Amino acid sequence: MPDITAVFLRWMGMRAVLHRGYWLVASLYLIVDAQLSAFQLVFLGIAQGIIALVTEVPAGVVADTISRKWAIVISHALIGLSMVVTGLVTAFPALVATQMLWGVGWTFVSGADVAWVTDELARPDRIAAVLTARARWEQLGAVGGLVGFGLLALAIGRGAAMVVAGVAMIVLGEYVVVRFTEHGFVPTRVRRWQRSAAILRGGVTLARRDREILAVLAATFLINGAAAGYGRLYAKRLVELGLPDQSNPILWFTALGIGMYAVGALALRIVEARIDGVGVARRVYAAACGIGVLGLIALVSAPGYLAGSAGVLLVSGIGMTVTSAVGEIWVNRRTTSDVRATVQSFLAQVEYGGEILCGLALGAVAQFTTITVTFACAAALIAGAGVLVVRSRTSDP
Repeated sequence: MPDITAVFLRWMGMRAVLHRGYWLVASLYLIVDAQLSAFQLVFLGIAQGIIALVTEVPAGVVADTISRKWAIVISHALIGLSMVVTGLVTAFPALVATQMLWGVGWTFVSGADVAWVTDELARPDRIAAVLTARARWEQLGAVGGLVGFGLLALAIGRGAAMVVAGVAMIVLGEYVVVRFTEHGFVPTRVRRWQRSAAILRGGVTLARRDREILAVLAATFLINGAAAGYGRLYAKRLVELGLPDQSNPILWFTALGIGMYAVGALALRIVEARIDGVGVARRVYAAACGIGVLGLIALVSAPGYLAGSAGVLLVSGIGMTVTSAVGEIWVNRRTTSDVRATVQSFLAQVEYGGEILCGLALGAVAQFTTITVTFACAAALIAGAGVLVVRSRTSDP
Protein backbone atom coordinates (compact mmCIF):
# COMPACT_ATOMS: atom_id res chain seq x y z
CA MET A 1 0.00 0.00 0.00
CA PRO A 2 1.43 3.40 -0.90
CA ASP A 3 1.49 6.23 1.61
CA ILE A 4 -1.82 7.86 0.64
CA THR A 5 -0.89 11.26 2.05
CA ALA A 6 2.48 11.32 0.25
CA VAL A 7 0.96 10.23 -3.08
CA PHE A 8 -1.76 12.84 -2.79
CA LEU A 9 0.52 15.72 -1.80
CA ARG A 10 3.08 14.93 -4.52
CA TRP A 11 0.32 14.90 -7.09
CA MET A 12 -1.01 18.22 -5.81
CA GLY A 13 2.46 19.75 -5.98
CA MET A 14 3.06 18.54 -9.54
CA ARG A 15 -0.36 19.67 -10.68
CA ALA A 16 0.21 23.11 -9.16
CA VAL A 17 3.52 23.46 -11.03
CA LEU A 18 1.71 23.00 -14.33
CA HIS A 19 -1.52 24.80 -13.45
CA ARG A 20 -0.03 27.94 -11.94
CA GLY A 21 2.89 28.14 -14.34
CA TYR A 22 0.47 27.91 -17.24
CA TRP A 23 -1.79 30.64 -15.88
CA LEU A 24 1.16 32.99 -15.32
CA VAL A 25 2.00 32.74 -19.01
CA ALA A 26 -1.65 32.71 -20.11
CA SER A 27 -2.48 35.90 -18.18
CA LEU A 28 0.05 37.82 -20.26
CA TYR A 29 -0.70 35.87 -23.45
CA LEU A 30 -4.33 36.97 -23.31
CA ILE A 31 -3.36 40.61 -22.78
CA VAL A 32 -0.28 40.98 -24.99
CA ASP A 33 -0.68 38.36 -27.74
CA ALA A 34 -4.48 38.08 -27.98
CA GLN A 35 -4.94 41.77 -27.01
CA LEU A 36 -8.22 41.19 -25.20
CA SER A 37 -10.13 44.07 -23.63
CA ALA A 38 -11.05 44.25 -19.93
CA PHE A 39 -14.58 43.05 -20.69
CA GLN A 40 -13.30 40.17 -22.86
CA LEU A 41 -10.95 39.06 -20.08
CA VAL A 42 -13.82 38.95 -17.61
CA PHE A 43 -16.09 37.28 -20.16
CA LEU A 44 -13.65 34.38 -20.49
CA GLY A 45 -14.18 33.63 -16.82
CA ILE A 46 -17.94 33.98 -17.19
CA ALA A 47 -18.07 31.57 -20.14
CA GLN A 48 -15.93 29.10 -18.23
CA GLY A 49 -18.20 29.45 -15.22
CA ILE A 50 -21.41 28.91 -17.21
CA ILE A 51 -20.34 25.55 -18.63
CA ALA A 52 -18.84 24.47 -15.31
CA LEU A 53 -22.05 25.42 -13.49
CA VAL A 54 -23.97 23.09 -15.79
CA THR A 55 -21.55 20.15 -15.55
CA GLU A 56 -20.27 20.46 -11.96
CA VAL A 57 -22.93 18.50 -10.10
CA PRO A 58 -23.25 15.73 -12.74
CA ALA A 59 -19.45 15.33 -12.59
CA GLY A 60 -19.62 15.11 -8.80
CA VAL A 61 -22.33 12.48 -8.99
CA VAL A 62 -20.18 10.50 -11.45
CA ALA A 63 -17.34 10.59 -8.91
CA ASP A 64 -19.65 9.41 -6.10
CA THR A 65 -21.21 6.71 -8.30
CA ILE A 66 -18.52 5.31 -10.60
CA SER A 67 -14.99 6.36 -9.56
CA ARG A 68 -13.18 9.27 -7.91
CA LYS A 69 -9.85 8.15 -9.41
CA TRP A 70 -11.07 7.96 -13.00
CA ALA A 71 -12.91 11.26 -12.70
CA ILE A 72 -9.53 12.83 -11.89
CA VAL A 73 -7.92 11.10 -14.90
CA ILE A 74 -10.64 12.48 -17.21
CA SER A 75 -10.01 15.92 -15.75
CA HIS A 76 -6.32 15.79 -16.64
CA ALA A 77 -7.09 14.87 -20.25
CA LEU A 78 -9.62 17.68 -20.77
CA ILE A 79 -7.65 20.39 -18.97
CA GLY A 80 -4.43 19.44 -20.75
CA LEU A 81 -6.15 19.61 -24.15
CA SER A 82 -7.56 23.03 -23.29
CA MET A 83 -4.10 24.32 -22.34
CA VAL A 84 -2.55 23.05 -25.57
CA VAL A 85 -5.18 24.61 -27.84
CA THR A 86 -5.16 27.93 -25.95
CA GLY A 87 -1.46 28.30 -26.72
CA LEU A 88 -2.16 27.85 -30.43
CA VAL A 89 -4.96 30.42 -30.97
CA THR A 90 -5.54 34.14 -30.40
CA ALA A 91 -9.05 34.66 -31.81
CA PHE A 92 -11.51 35.57 -29.08
CA PRO A 93 -14.21 32.97 -30.01
CA ALA A 94 -11.60 30.21 -30.02
CA LEU A 95 -10.28 31.33 -26.63
CA VAL A 96 -13.81 31.28 -25.23
CA ALA A 97 -14.15 27.67 -26.42
CA THR A 98 -10.86 26.59 -24.83
CA GLN A 99 -11.78 28.17 -21.51
CA MET A 100 -15.14 26.40 -21.57
CA LEU A 101 -13.31 23.09 -22.17
CA TRP A 102 -11.13 23.92 -19.18
CA GLY A 103 -14.27 24.49 -17.12
CA VAL A 104 -15.67 21.07 -18.02
CA GLY A 105 -12.37 19.40 -17.19
CA TRP A 106 -12.11 21.11 -13.82
CA THR A 107 -15.55 19.90 -12.74
CA PHE A 108 -14.34 16.30 -12.84
CA VAL A 109 -11.57 16.94 -10.32
CA SER A 110 -13.25 19.46 -8.00
CA GLY A 111 -14.69 17.46 -5.14
CA ALA A 112 -13.37 14.14 -6.46
CA ASP A 113 -9.85 14.84 -5.16
CA VAL A 114 -11.02 15.71 -1.65
CA ALA A 115 -13.44 12.77 -1.59
CA TRP A 116 -10.71 10.39 -2.79
CA VAL A 117 -8.13 11.30 -0.17
CA THR A 118 -10.71 11.47 2.65
CA ASP A 119 -12.05 7.96 2.04
CA GLU A 120 -8.75 6.38 0.97
CA LEU A 121 -6.93 7.75 4.02
CA ALA A 122 -9.82 6.77 6.34
CA ARG A 123 -8.46 8.95 9.16
CA PRO A 124 -11.03 11.57 10.19
CA ASP A 125 -8.60 12.87 12.82
CA ARG A 126 -5.98 13.68 10.16
CA ILE A 127 -7.93 14.84 7.15
CA ALA A 128 -8.22 18.55 8.08
CA ALA A 129 -4.45 18.80 8.50
CA VAL A 130 -3.90 16.87 5.25
CA LEU A 131 -6.19 19.21 3.32
CA THR A 132 -4.44 22.25 4.77
CA ALA A 133 -1.09 20.70 3.83
CA ARG A 134 -2.54 20.07 0.39
CA ALA A 135 -3.24 23.78 -0.04
CA ARG A 136 0.29 24.58 1.18
CA TRP A 137 1.86 22.10 -1.25
CA GLU A 138 -0.17 23.73 -3.97
CA GLN A 139 1.36 27.08 -3.08
CA LEU A 140 4.88 25.67 -3.06
CA GLY A 141 4.31 23.86 -6.35
CA ALA A 142 3.01 27.10 -7.80
CA VAL A 143 6.33 28.79 -7.02
CA GLY A 144 8.17 26.14 -9.02
CA GLY A 145 5.69 26.55 -11.85
CA LEU A 146 6.10 30.31 -11.94
CA VAL A 147 9.87 30.11 -12.10
CA GLY A 148 10.00 27.21 -14.52
CA PHE A 149 7.36 28.36 -16.96
CA GLY A 150 8.35 32.00 -16.66
CA LEU A 151 11.84 31.07 -17.85
CA LEU A 152 10.43 28.68 -20.45
CA ALA A 153 8.20 31.41 -21.87
CA LEU A 154 11.20 33.70 -22.19
CA ALA A 155 13.14 30.97 -23.98
CA ILE A 156 10.55 29.57 -26.41
CA GLY A 157 7.65 32.05 -26.32
CA ARG A 158 4.39 32.25 -24.40
CA GLY A 159 2.28 30.12 -26.74
CA ALA A 160 4.83 27.31 -26.94
CA ALA A 161 5.23 27.28 -23.15
CA MET A 162 1.47 26.87 -22.75
CA VAL A 163 1.50 23.92 -25.15
CA VAL A 164 4.27 22.26 -23.11
CA ALA A 165 2.25 22.75 -19.92
CA GLY A 166 -0.81 21.15 -21.51
CA VAL A 167 1.08 18.08 -22.70
CA ALA A 168 2.65 17.67 -19.27
CA MET A 169 -0.81 17.93 -17.64
CA ILE A 170 -2.04 15.04 -19.78
CA VAL A 171 1.05 13.00 -18.84
CA LEU A 172 0.43 13.72 -15.15
CA GLY A 173 -2.88 11.94 -15.53
CA GLU A 174 -0.82 8.77 -15.99
CA TYR A 175 0.59 9.30 -12.49
CA VAL A 176 -2.97 9.13 -11.17
CA VAL A 177 -3.60 5.93 -13.13
CA VAL A 178 -0.50 4.24 -11.70
CA ARG A 179 -0.27 5.58 -8.14
CA PHE A 180 -3.84 6.22 -7.00
CA THR A 181 -5.57 3.27 -5.36
CA GLU A 182 -9.32 3.11 -4.75
CA HIS A 183 -9.89 0.76 -1.83
CA GLY A 184 -12.00 3.12 0.27
CA PHE A 185 -14.70 3.58 -2.34
CA VAL A 186 -17.31 1.09 -3.55
CA PRO A 187 -18.66 1.97 -7.01
CA THR A 188 -22.28 1.49 -7.95
CA ARG A 189 -22.52 -1.35 -10.48
CA VAL A 190 -26.28 -1.78 -10.78
CA ARG A 191 -29.09 0.75 -11.12
CA ARG A 192 -26.60 3.58 -11.54
CA TRP A 193 -29.23 6.12 -12.59
CA GLN A 194 -31.32 5.43 -9.50
CA ARG A 195 -28.27 5.53 -7.27
CA SER A 196 -27.06 8.75 -8.89
CA ALA A 197 -30.43 10.38 -8.29
CA ALA A 198 -30.40 9.22 -4.66
CA ILE A 199 -26.89 10.63 -4.13
CA LEU A 200 -27.92 13.96 -5.63
CA ARG A 201 -31.01 14.14 -3.40
CA GLY A 202 -28.96 13.23 -0.34
CA GLY A 203 -26.39 15.91 -1.08
CA VAL A 204 -29.05 18.56 -1.62
CA THR A 205 -30.79 17.61 1.62
CA LEU A 206 -27.58 17.77 3.64
CA ALA A 207 -26.52 21.12 2.17
CA ARG A 208 -29.98 22.63 2.67
CA ARG A 209 -30.34 21.55 6.30
CA ASP A 210 -26.81 22.24 7.55
CA ARG A 211 -26.57 25.94 8.34
CA GLU A 212 -22.79 25.95 8.47
CA ILE A 213 -22.56 24.50 4.98
CA LEU A 214 -25.09 27.08 3.77
CA ALA A 215 -23.02 29.90 5.30
CA VAL A 216 -19.86 28.68 3.57
CA LEU A 217 -21.69 28.29 0.26
CA ALA A 218 -23.04 31.84 0.41
CA ALA A 219 -19.66 33.29 1.40
CA THR A 220 -17.94 31.32 -1.38
CA PHE A 221 -20.42 32.75 -3.90
CA LEU A 222 -19.48 36.30 -2.94
CA ILE A 223 -15.73 35.74 -2.75
CA ASN A 224 -15.56 34.08 -6.14
CA GLY A 225 -17.73 36.80 -7.58
CA ALA A 226 -15.08 39.25 -6.41
CA ALA A 227 -12.33 37.02 -7.79
CA ALA A 228 -13.98 37.04 -11.24
CA GLY A 229 -13.33 40.76 -11.51
CA TYR A 230 -10.13 41.05 -9.51
CA GLY A 231 -8.34 37.96 -10.83
CA ARG A 232 -8.72 38.91 -14.48
CA LEU A 233 -7.86 42.58 -14.03
CA TYR A 234 -5.13 42.99 -11.43
CA ALA A 235 -2.38 42.41 -14.03
CA LYS A 236 -3.88 45.17 -16.18
CA ARG A 237 -4.03 47.45 -13.12
CA LEU A 238 -0.35 46.90 -12.36
CA VAL A 239 0.55 47.68 -15.98
CA GLU A 240 -1.42 50.93 -15.67
CA LEU A 241 0.46 51.75 -12.46
CA GLY A 242 3.71 51.80 -14.42
CA LEU A 243 5.65 48.55 -14.62
CA PRO A 244 9.18 49.40 -15.82
CA ASP A 245 9.28 49.55 -19.62
CA GLN A 246 12.86 48.31 -19.82
CA SER A 247 12.09 44.87 -18.36
CA ASN A 248 9.90 42.08 -19.67
CA PRO A 249 6.64 42.21 -17.65
CA ILE A 250 6.65 38.44 -17.27
CA LEU A 251 9.70 38.78 -15.00
CA TRP A 252 7.80 41.02 -12.61
CA PHE A 253 4.69 38.87 -12.63
CA THR A 254 6.84 35.80 -12.00
CA ALA A 255 8.42 37.47 -8.97
CA LEU A 256 5.02 38.67 -7.78
CA GLY A 257 3.57 35.20 -8.16
CA ILE A 258 6.41 33.68 -6.16
CA GLY A 259 5.82 36.18 -3.38
CA MET A 260 2.07 35.56 -3.55
CA TYR A 261 2.41 31.80 -3.13
CA ALA A 262 5.14 32.11 -0.50
CA VAL A 263 2.86 34.32 1.59
CA GLY A 264 0.01 31.88 1.02
CA ALA A 265 2.13 28.89 2.05
CA LEU A 266 3.20 30.66 5.25
CA ALA A 267 -0.38 31.60 6.09
CA LEU A 268 -1.55 28.03 5.49
CA ARG A 269 1.27 26.63 7.61
CA ILE A 270 0.02 28.73 10.51
CA VAL A 271 -3.56 27.64 9.89
CA GLU A 272 -2.56 23.97 9.56
CA ALA A 273 -1.33 23.84 13.16
CA ARG A 274 -4.59 25.26 14.52
CA ILE A 275 -7.39 24.22 12.16
CA ASP A 276 -8.76 21.49 14.46
CA GLY A 277 -9.44 23.93 17.31
CA VAL A 278 -13.00 24.89 18.25
CA GLY A 279 -14.22 27.86 16.23
CA VAL A 280 -10.93 28.26 14.37
CA ALA A 281 -12.41 27.77 10.89
CA ARG A 282 -14.93 30.58 11.38
CA ARG A 283 -12.41 33.02 12.84
CA VAL A 284 -9.75 32.31 10.24
CA TYR A 285 -12.24 32.63 7.38
CA ALA A 286 -13.48 36.01 8.63
CA ALA A 287 -9.93 37.29 9.21
CA ALA A 288 -8.89 36.27 5.69
CA CYS A 289 -11.85 38.20 4.29
CA GLY A 290 -10.74 41.28 6.20
CA ILE A 291 -7.20 40.98 4.88
CA GLY A 292 -8.55 40.58 1.34
CA VAL A 293 -10.53 43.82 1.68
CA LEU A 294 -7.45 45.67 2.95
CA GLY A 295 -5.47 44.35 0.00
CA LEU A 296 -8.02 45.59 -2.52
CA ILE A 297 -8.09 49.00 -0.85
CA ALA A 298 -4.30 49.11 -1.17
CA LEU A 299 -4.49 48.13 -4.84
CA VAL A 300 -7.14 50.77 -5.57
CA SER A 301 -5.28 53.59 -3.81
CA ALA A 302 -1.73 52.58 -4.79
CA PRO A 303 0.44 55.40 -6.16
CA GLY A 304 2.61 52.96 -8.11
CA TYR A 305 3.13 49.34 -9.07
CA LEU A 306 5.14 48.48 -5.93
CA ALA A 307 2.33 49.45 -3.56
CA GLY A 308 -0.18 47.84 -5.91
CA SER A 309 1.80 44.60 -5.84
CA ALA A 310 1.72 44.63 -2.04
CA GLY A 311 -2.06 44.78 -2.24
CA VAL A 312 -2.08 41.81 -4.62
CA LEU A 313 -0.02 39.81 -2.10
CA LEU A 314 -2.64 40.43 0.57
CA VAL A 315 -5.64 39.63 -1.64
CA SER A 316 -4.32 36.57 -3.46
CA GLY A 317 -1.69 35.33 -1.03
CA ILE A 318 -3.87 35.43 2.08
CA GLY A 319 -7.47 36.43 1.34
CA MET A 320 -8.33 34.13 -1.56
CA THR A 321 -5.96 31.30 -0.59
CA VAL A 322 -7.03 30.91 3.02
CA THR A 323 -10.78 31.27 2.45
CA SER A 324 -10.67 28.64 -0.29
CA ALA A 325 -8.76 26.11 1.84
CA VAL A 326 -10.76 26.68 5.03
CA GLY A 327 -14.11 26.62 3.22
CA GLU A 328 -13.27 23.27 1.65
CA ILE A 329 -12.15 21.81 4.98
CA TRP A 330 -15.22 23.15 6.77
CA VAL A 331 -17.64 21.62 4.28
CA ASN A 332 -15.73 18.32 4.10
CA ARG A 333 -15.88 17.99 7.89
CA ARG A 334 -19.66 18.15 7.87
CA THR A 335 -20.24 15.83 4.89
CA THR A 336 -20.83 12.07 4.90
CA SER A 337 -18.82 9.71 2.68
CA ASP A 338 -21.68 8.70 0.38
CA VAL A 339 -22.28 12.26 -0.87
CA ARG A 340 -18.85 13.83 -0.24
CA ALA A 341 -17.87 14.55 -3.86
CA THR A 342 -21.39 15.75 -4.66
CA VAL A 343 -21.48 18.27 -1.79
CA GLN A 344 -17.97 19.44 -2.66
CA SER A 345 -19.33 19.94 -6.17
CA PHE A 346 -22.01 22.21 -4.71
CA LEU A 347 -19.17 24.28 -3.26
CA ALA A 348 -17.53 24.48 -6.68
CA GLN A 349 -20.90 25.22 -8.27
CA VAL A 350 -21.51 28.30 -6.13
CA GLU A 351 -17.98 29.40 -7.05
CA TYR A 352 -19.01 29.34 -10.70
CA GLY A 353 -22.35 30.94 -9.90
CA GLY A 354 -20.53 33.82 -8.23
CA GLU A 355 -18.20 34.16 -11.19
CA ILE A 356 -21.11 34.27 -13.62
CA LEU A 357 -23.56 36.56 -11.85
CA CYS A 358 -21.16 38.84 -10.03
CA GLY A 359 -18.65 38.54 -12.86
CA LEU A 360 -21.19 39.87 -15.36
CA ALA A 361 -21.88 42.80 -13.07
CA LEU A 362 -18.19 43.51 -12.45
CA GLY A 363 -17.44 43.13 -16.17
CA ALA A 364 -20.06 45.77 -16.93
CA VAL A 365 -18.60 48.02 -14.25
CA ALA A 366 -15.12 47.58 -15.76
CA GLN A 367 -16.43 48.33 -19.25
CA PHE A 368 -18.39 51.49 -18.38
CA THR A 369 -16.41 52.92 -15.46
CA THR A 370 -12.84 52.13 -14.38
CA ILE A 371 -10.83 49.24 -12.98
CA THR A 372 -10.59 51.17 -9.71
CA VAL A 373 -14.37 51.18 -9.31
CA THR A 374 -14.45 47.48 -10.20
CA PHE A 375 -11.98 46.67 -7.41
CA ALA A 376 -14.00 48.73 -4.93
CA CYS A 377 -17.08 46.64 -5.79
CA ALA A 378 -15.05 43.45 -5.38
CA ALA A 379 -13.95 44.60 -1.92
CA ALA A 380 -17.58 45.07 -0.95
CA LEU A 381 -18.37 41.48 -1.98
CA ILE A 382 -15.51 40.07 0.11
CA ALA A 383 -16.58 42.15 3.09
CA GLY A 384 -20.10 40.75 2.71
CA ALA A 385 -18.70 37.20 2.79
CA GLY A 386 -16.89 37.95 6.03
CA VAL A 387 -20.06 39.31 7.59
CA LEU A 388 -22.01 36.16 6.58
CA VAL A 389 -19.49 33.89 8.25
CA VAL A 390 -19.24 35.97 11.41
CA ARG A 391 -23.03 36.04 11.80
CA SER A 392 -23.53 32.30 11.29
CA ARG A 393 -25.17 31.06 14.49
CA THR A 394 -24.55 27.36 14.53
CA SER A 395 -22.15 25.30 16.60
CA ASP A 396 -18.51 26.07 15.91
CA PRO A 397 -16.71 23.52 13.74
